[in-house]
Amino acid sequence: MVKARQVVVLGTGGTIAGTGTDPQQAWRYQAAQLSVEQLVQAVPELAGVSLRCEQVAQVDSKDMAWPVWRNLAQALALELARDEVAGVVITHGTDTLEETAYLLHLLSDGAKPIVLTAAMRPATAPDADGPRNLRDAVKVALWASEQGRGGVVAVMASHVWSGAHVRKMHSHVIDAFDGGGALPLATLLPDGDVLALVEAWPDSGRLGWGCVQVPVPPRVEVVTSHADADGVMVRALWAAAPDLKGVVVACTGHGTINAPLERALQEMQQAGVTVWRSSRVARGGVQPREGDEFPAVEGVTAAQARVALVLHELGARLC
Repeated sequence: MVKARQVVVLGTGGTIAGTGTDPQQAWRYQAAQLSVEQLVQAVPELAGVSLRCEQVAQVDSKDMAWPVWRNLAQALALELARDEVAGVVITHGTDTLEETAYLLHLLSDGAKPIVLTAAMRPATAPDADGPRNLRDAVKVALWASEQGRGGVVAVMASHVWSGAHVRKMHSHVIDAFDGGGALPLATLLPDGDVLALVEAWPDSGRLGWGCVQVPVPPRVEVVTSHADADGVMVRALWAAAPDLKGVVVACTGHGTINAPLERALQEMQQAGVTVWRSSRVARGGVQPREGDEFPAVEGVTAAQARVALVLHELGARLC
């Protein structure tokens, strides 16, 4: 058998593919302008690597939506099944990277590496970080394949984060991601070598790519508990969206909810809407405890918990 050495790069847009007209005002740019082929061509170190590119989508990741996830899952199922493919790199925007990474973590069988990468600066910025991140992502994909490590990771600013834990923790610095308290899985050294920091990567969810092939997902929304939260927004949501299947609460602290909001959520739950708890706190999450009225989703952001609840509501019949 021929050793798998090809890396497939799937483009979805984002700041990494963004351009502006004034390099001195890098914040003035439009995301998702360059093709994935153009991104690869801008990295000289990738010239000798066996790569194949495919443009799955071209969106600003703030506008990430179910149809893009469907197309991405279809592309991953096809490419990962090819014997010659060592792994897949996905170029993405930073705003919703944690949601896509967590979704793919839940769906993947963990057989081959899937590496997401992005950029905090557009391609036309003097300090553009996209080329380095893309180079590093391809290196990690090849290294992981050689090491027999599969599953979903994100590579940003020389760090390799698990798709189960990665989240954006800063709005604008270059090193903007962390693991919500979980340590990075690996790091890239100045010479480009990959240094493993943990012995094994987290196991994938293994739900299968077919889980996201339904045309329209169950409606699941996120609400936030805060001072003066009185439940009006929850009742308005319920009235406006009769197809509502689930709600994730971004709770205060370790899963607490303002009392009037909690009463509104209890009414909703009694009517058949699933209510899960996450936390608006950056690290730690909500640990499940005996007697919880609303289940806690441990160790993930509210946005990631929403992804899990969408898949939960789809049900085992589809997965």
